[in-house]
Amino acid sequence: MGILYEDSVVITSGEKQGDPHVITVNCPDKTGLGCDLCRIILLFGLSISRGDVTEVLCELELTIRRVKVSTAPDGKMMDLFFITDTRELLHTRKRQEETMHHLKMILADVLMSCEIELAGPEFTACSQRSPNLPSSISEELFSLELPHGPSNRHLPSHSAVVSIDNSISRSHTVIQLLCLDHKGLMYDIMRTLKDYNIQVSYGRFHLNSKGKCDIELFTMQSDGCKIVDPNKKNALCSRLRMELTRPLRAAVVSRGPDTELLVANPVELSGRGRPLVFHDITLALKQLNMSIFSVEIGRHMIHGREWEVYRILLDEGDIVWVQQNKIEEGVRNILMGW
Repeated sequence: MGILYEDSVVITSGEKQGDPHVITVNCPDKTGLGCDLCRIILLFGLSISRGDVTEVLCELELTIRRVKVSTAPDGKMMDLFFITDTRELLHTRKRQEETMHHLKMILADVLMSCEIELAGPEFTACSQRSPNLPSSISEELFSLELPHGPSNRHLPSHSAVVSIDNSISRSHTVIQLLCLDHKGLMYDIMRTLKDYNIQVSYGRFHLNSKGKCDIELFTMQSDGCKIVDPNKKNALCSRLRMELTRPLRAAVVSRGPDTELLVANPVELSGRGRPLVFHDITLALKQLNMSIFSVEIGRHMIHGREWEVYRILLDEGDIVWVQQNKIEEGVRNILMGW
């Protein structure tokens, strides 16, 4: 294919049907590049096999900052999306018309009206942290430590194994990982390394028939040196194990007479959240024949870390037919791609 000298992206199809496509990216290196590329791949619903409204907004490169969903007594629903535009063009008439056109194409049968307005002071008030996250579940839901003893309901049957070796390469620290495959696996690895200012030079990725991933990454710090500080190595191993075992958190809790689904994921230090979480939540509830009464999405600083928290108030009429643990399991399976 030759050597690429300018920024470019080349997609090569597999030799036969069913073979993976190869995406070749040529661009300047930077800390966190792998994370940014994995986020884009995850955004388009793709999986790395080697080496509805939310979908429309993502395709248009619009980032959902907050959502408020309310259902009227007559069954009509109003969805209020607070969004930002990565292209910074949403203030223009052309960009607004493009967005509304795509929404009308996808939601032609159900969309009654659509308006785009510049958010005013009410957005700031709406974005303030909710003071009432359920205390009974928050400690377990937002814990940054893996629990000791047997696996609980939030953990798969096999946790991740992470090791760091400085003897394999003269110039690189080799991070070795063995874990279950899940949707966004490489994104979870790369965003963690990005938060620690660690660059990946190259690596090896193998997925066996049992869904286990064996990964070796040749890395260095942003200063070009190996990772030698024992405290940093221990902290990195611990964080990687946590992010690969519990990249997303889900729990069904009681809020007075109501039932609420909580889904949380950590936000990158750059401020970016995980793509398509809201889409996957709604897809899972649709498959469970569950109705949503209202939704709120907000960000919370918990244990010194920012989390994106989705609070979905479920229709009580459906809870009778679906056990709470089935709701939690169904949502988690869709989010993790299991």
